[in-house]
Amino acid sequence: MPFFQKGAKGRDHNPDGFTCWMTGAGVKPGVSHGVTDELGQKAVQDIHPFYDFNATILHLLGLDHEELTFEHNGVQRRLTNVEGHVIQEMLA
Repeated sequence: MPFFQKGAKGRDHNPDGFTCWMTGAGVKPGVSHGVTDELGQKAVQDIHPFYDFNATILHLLGLDHEELTFEHNGVQRRLTNVEGHVIQEMLA
């Protein structure tokens, strides 16, 4: 986020527009995926939940996020929940 709250030092957390830089490991070079508003505060195009980001990283590591499960309170769960999908537009 390009601004911060009064009294804060540095940039604030931004729950509505996440930016990450990825390179190598099968990531398509020179790609910008998604768009935020003119202030960089909120995602407005190609919006993905964090589960998609995690699924994409696991895919790049050679792991199938749908097969990577753990048991919690007697229920099989996934790190990417049931909604995580690999962001294909980022892959080489």
